[in-house]
Amino acid sequence: MSDSIDVTPAAGRYAEELEVALLASQRAGELVARHFRAGPESWEKSKGSPVTQADLDADALIREILANAFPDDGFLTEESIDDRTRLVCARVWIIDPIDGTREFSKQIPEFAISIGLVVDERPVVGVVHNPIAGVTVSGRLGHGTLKNGEQTGISNCPALAQARVAVSRSEVEDGKLEPYAPLFGELCPMGSIAWKLALVACGDADFNLSLKPKNEWDVCAGDLLVHEAGGEYVDFEGRVLRYNQPDPLREASMLAGPEHLVDEFISGCLARTPDPDC
Repeated sequence: MSDSIDVTPAAGRYAEELEVALLASQRAGELVARHFRAGPESWEKSKGSPVTQADLDADALIREILANAFPDDGFLTEESIDDRTRLVCARVWIIDPIDGTREFSKQIPEFAISIGLVVDERPVVGVVHNPIAGVTVSGRLGHGTLKNGEQTGISNCPALAQARVAVSRSEVEDGKLEPYAPLFGELCPMGSIAWKLALVACGDADFNLSLKPKNEWDVCAGDLLVHEAGGEYVDFEGRVLRYNQPDPLREASMLAGPEHLVDEFISGCLARTPDPDC
């Protein structure tokens, strides 16, 4: 249904990269947790886009750890000026030091540190770490997905009508999901798309539907985790995302979950009265 992915790596392929990404996520998580407990103050870097000192400090720490280990790799992060030399790099780290800053600033523990490594436009390493929940979801190409070091996998929910769907709190508040709500068993609003994708990868949520545009740093690591867990992360036409693009904003509405649920949604969407979102 979606583009094929090479999953025949040598046993040690990207093992060092995953180890360093895990270290960076844990170190950053300790820093972020201190800010969280102290009651972080936030400001807007642009309209509707909050930032905190924890975002900036975690970004610098993650970049330092990764750059020391892999000095030739490129970087794309939410909190750093976009260095366009990344576009000629075969390997690029794509990072959101705190995905879900709005929840973080309100001391709602629905945020995560997201670290992904992209090679030739596709993610090969992913780590999503929620330091308050004490959950780290990680993976590397061809080696499955781990939750706190234990193998995990996608949900076996048989049909959308029974699915627990992790969705954006703001999309629920804005009414954007109303046309789709009857398809699902339960909508579970929460923050951070990275965290929602990690929950889908672990089977702690059955499905994710996300309508608003997303940046590459929001979803790169989660994309890898969902695929390695045996699921799909695709747009409404079944296409996977390509990363390290000149413009990191991805406009497409996206779906994550077991392949049969993704197929059910896409088939049902195509069968409906024409809708600009389908």
